[in-house]
Order: sequence, then C-alpha cells, then structure tokens
Amino acid sequence: MSDPKSIRNFCIIAHIDHGKSTLADRMLEATATLTSKQMRAQVLDSMELEQERGITIKAHAITMDYIAEDKQKYILNLVDTPGHVDFSYEVSRSLAAAEGALLVIDAAQGVEAQTLANLYLAVDADLEIIPVINKIDLPSAQVDKVTQQIVDLIGCDEEEILKVSAKEGVGIDALLEAIVHKVPPPKGDPDALPRALIFDSMYDNYKGAIAYIRVVDGTFKPDMEILFYQTDKRYLVEELGVLRLEKLPRKQLGVGEVGYLVTGCKEIRDTRVGDTVMAFRKGAGNMPTPLPGYKEPKSMVFSGMFPADHEQYENLRDALDRLALNDASLRYDAESSTALGFGFRCGFLGLLHMEIIQERLEREFDLNLVSTVPSVRFKVVHTDGKEEWLSNPVDFPDPGMIDHIEEPIVRGQVITPDEYVGPVMKLARERRGQFVSQEYIETTRVNLTYDFPLAEVVFDFYDRLKSQTRGYASFDYEFVRYEPAQLSRLDILINGDPVDALSMIVHEDKAYEWGRKVVDKLKDLIPRQMFEVAIQAAVNTRVIARSTVKALRKNVTAKCYGGDITRKRKLLEKQKEGKKRMKRLGSVEVPQEAFLAVLKVDS
Repeated sequence: MSDPKSIRNFCIIAHIDHGKSTLADRMLEATATLTSKQMRAQVLDSMELEQERGITIKAHAITMDYIAEDKQKYILNLVDTPGHVDFSYEVSRSLAAAEGALLVIDAAQGVEAQTLANLYLAVDADLEIIPVINKIDLPSAQVDKVTQQIVDLIGCDEEEILKVSAKEGVGIDALLEAIVHKVPPPKGDPDALPRALIFDSMYDNYKGAIAYIRVVDGTFKPDMEILFYQTDKRYLVEELGVLRLEKLPRKQLGVGEVGYLVTGCKEIRDTRVGDTVMAFRKGAGNMPTPLPGYKEPKSMVFSGMFPADHEQYENLRDALDRLALNDASLRYDAESSTALGFGFRCGFLGLLHMEIIQERLEREFDLNLVSTVPSVRFKVVHTDGKEEWLSNPVDFPDPGMIDHIEEPIVRGQVITPDEYVGPVMKLARERRGQFVSQEYIETTRVNLTYDFPLAEVVFDFYDRLKSQTRGYASFDYEFVRYEPAQLSRLDILINGDPVDALSMIVHEDKAYEWGRKVVDKLKDLIPRQMFEVAIQAAVNTRVIARSTVKALRKNVTAKCYGGDITRKRKLLEKQKEGKKRMKRLGSVEVPQEAFLAVLKVDS
C-alpha cells in the first residue's frame, strides 16, 4: 500500500483535438511506464473507433511511477477524460476522482467552448488547475496571444503557464515536476470504514463487471464484503489492484489510490459510474455516508434501430446486450414499426454517442442497420393533470387530451471570431435560440450564450455552425430545464399510408418548412414506379405539403407504324387500365437513405 503523501491524482481536460491523448503518451514515455515496444500513438485510446476519429470516448486510467528532481518517488494516477460534450458526465466523474487537472489549450486555436465547460467543472470540483499550452511547435502557434487568454480566463501569472509540445516531447519534465509540487496529495482517513468512488466500469467475459475506483477512506482487501450504495447490492471482493496498461493485482488498496475491483458481479448496471462502494457492516448506524455527486446518466437522444434484414433481429438484440455491458449509459427497449418491422428504441447521451454505437454495432457485430429520425424526450401534461414522458413520435397522444407539452432546453456556448457573430446569431434565431449573454474573451473572440431547445441542436446544428464560421467556431451545451412549447407530430405519408419510421415531433412554426423539405428530399430518393407515388406531410391528419414521384412511362404505341388511329387508342386504354390496377395493388419500396434524409434536409 502506498503512502498517501506520495500519491498525485490528476486528470487532463481540454477541447476536442487539443492533444490530450498525445500528452498522456509522452508522460507514459517519460516515466518509463511503457517500453518502446508497447508504445503507440494514443495508447490510452484502446478502441479502434477512438484511434480512427482521434477522440476519447471512454475515460481511462493509468498509474505511473515517477522519481522527481528531489529524488523522492511519487505515484501519479492519470485519469484520462473524454473530450466531447456527449460524455461530459464521464468527465465530471473523472474530476471527482482527482485533486488536480491539467487544462490543455492548443497554441494555434486558443480557448474554445469545451475548454470553458470543462474548466467550470474542474473549478466546481475544487481542483488545482495547471494551465498548459500545447502544440507550441506549430508554425501557426500564437503562444503570447493564448497566454493572455489564459491569464484573463483563470487569473494566473504568466510564469505559471507551462508551454509544451506533446508531439515533440518538449516541456514534459517540467510538467511532471509541476504535477508533483502543485497537485495536493489525497486526503482521507486510513482508519475509517473503507469507501471509494466508482469513476468507470467495464465488463470482462471471465471476471464479470469490473469497477474502476478511487479510494477515499480506509483500506480495501480481498474477501471483504462490500456494498454498492445506489443499487444496494452486496458482494465479496475477489480481486483488486492497480491499472498499468494491464491490471496488476495487489493485496490491498488504501487512501488516495486508484485501481480496479472485481466482485464476480455479472450485471454492469450494479456498478454504476458515480456510485459509492463501501465496506458492509451490519446495522444501519455503522454504515459510512455515500460520496456526494452521484447522478444517473440521462439519455438525451432517442432513435429506433432496425436490422435491414429481418432475420438479423436476434443478432441485433445480442449485440445490444453485449455493448450495454461496457456502456451503462446505453438504454434500449424492443419496439415494432409497420415500415421497418421489429427493432429497438435506443436512448443515447447525444448524437455522437448514437453515431458511435451504430458504427460499433455494424463493425463489431457485422449488422446492417436502419436508424429512424433521432428524437428527444418530451414531457406531456394531459388535461386531467397526468404527466408522461414521450420519446417516440409514434406514441404522440390525441391532441384533444393534451394540456401542454414541455421540451428540454440546453444552455449553449458558442465561441467564435467576432467577424462571424452575425451569421451565428442568425443561425441561433433559426433554431429558436434565446439570447442570454455576449462577452469578449479577447479583442477578436466572442463567447455567445444562448438557450436552445435540445431538439434544434441534436440534428445538424454543429455542422451548420462550422460551415457558417469556416470551422472557427466551437460549441458546448448542458441541460438546464424543461419549458412549454407548441409542438405537433409531423407524419409522412406515401400513397396515403403513414410511414411511422419517418414521423417526428416539430414546433408548429416550423412544421410546414420541415414538411416541405422532407417531401422534396424523399421525392429525389424514392425510385420511380410504374404508377404515381404521392408523398405528403401531415400535421394532425391535415396535409400541409405534397410532392409526387412521376410514373415511369412505357411507349406502348412504338410498335404501331401506321394503320388506323383506333388501334393506338385501344393500346393506350389497355395501358391505362393496367396502371390503375398497379396503383391499387402495388407497394412502394423506400430505400434506406430515405430514413436518414430528414437529418440533412438543410443541405
């Protein structure tokens, strides 16, 4: 067991693509935690998708041994954090497991939206902030300008800001010394009843659910009876240890140590991120109090996932079961659609989370999937006062039974060069944004704060923002409240039959605009048939927009070369009767691209 005075627990927070994972790589090299053979780029990003996209999706932890300039040995526990807004809950849990945070800022791009969001989380968690400017080797680096931004942002002295190049390995030794001297050692009572925070969990086919923990008080040992506070489940500790690149078993874990815990638990939902694990004692008076800050990760975006081949339904269910073992924030329930057959209604943390899950299902489990229009969760208040949650447009109740509907509102921060303030404000108005504040980070960069309906943000808001600002703007948001709004269900009908997979809930002011765009988009995607195909958009059974896919025309009179006109008329009448019959009996095949078309109606 390590002396708490020699332990330093810290995490790295930054905007996406500011070099968090590369900086972690250099620190692992500098502390000789990994050999040159084990070393590769983004070593903590173990998932193939993380490597490809260059983003951290899951929080990771690793323990490093470091001998400082004063020849004293320290144990550095790095808890890496995801960078994307969808995974901000994992970021908050990682911060709760640490005493210090490296605030990494790109020397070329400066302070961005997620930099601010993660900084506020770190300040709320009362962490020691060590500001770091990364990528100082870039030709476009503006070190002096970014230094001034950081001084204005956190009120530190210029000398306190470390300047490094994670790619070239410049300034890493000074960074490690700063961690040792500035990050405080963990506090805790080694003689108290043991308790620890779960900051992550994963599933192993042989060992079951494994909880990644930061010990706050006491000492955990094998064969100790423990309790997961939120789920009230009791287990015996089978194995515990520290996290290098692999798991190294230890005989005990004490105050301030970061490691893993194996209990033989077969259900990962019992080892919830943010929960407190504590030694079990009989009698309620002997139980330690749980650690503060536990929140259930809430699904913000919902979408139906259906196999393109109906025979793959069982495979999809097995694949979701297995993915959920390593991702406790994934929610899913079986549902059926008249257009797509049997599938699952899945809940995600955000649109990127949905994209990641769908890509993993298709890659790792060889599935071909069709996903429906993403929707957010609305609160429906009935005329009799009863409340219900609505995440599937198909379940939209009769308008006569509804008193009002409330939609989720998020507070969004857009950081943009001042020359793009006009286009950003115009985009915000289009997306029903309510202006909150405007402040200058520096003379040429503005932080705009708006309250947006979440439904307006989850579609293509980020893509539109990037295109309006030539890629210079950054965006971050957090949920703040529910608010009443005038909402209706928009149905898409093909030849008079509603396609439930294309239904969506929209604001009444935007119903016609959306309906018009969707039917026009579908007109281009649905192949022509031997009969006319009517595509309609309807709100509360009232048709508000229509487009028609023209019928394929076969020239039946081509074989008539002269002769009486009545012969041609006879052939045309015969064709007319045939087309009537086809229209009555024919069914329209809708291509898979049509179900995603509504996401890109503005393009």
